[in-house]
Amino acid sequence: MFGLGGGEIAIVVIIVVLFFGPKKLPQLGKGIGQAIREFKNAGTNLISESEEEKKKS
Repeated sequence: MFGLGGGEIAIVVIIVVLFFGPKKLPQLGKGIGQAIREFKNAGTNLISESEEEKKKS
């Protein structure tokens, strides 16, 4: 996973928990999930639009 080992990931998680606090983590995760979902939808729409244009040509 991005060239990180288990210990490095644990340190990053601990820093994130300390920085944002345990109460903010669900909100942060939800926001990141929504951003990823929107990015995927935009990519899918872009691909479908380009395929439609190829069919018209």
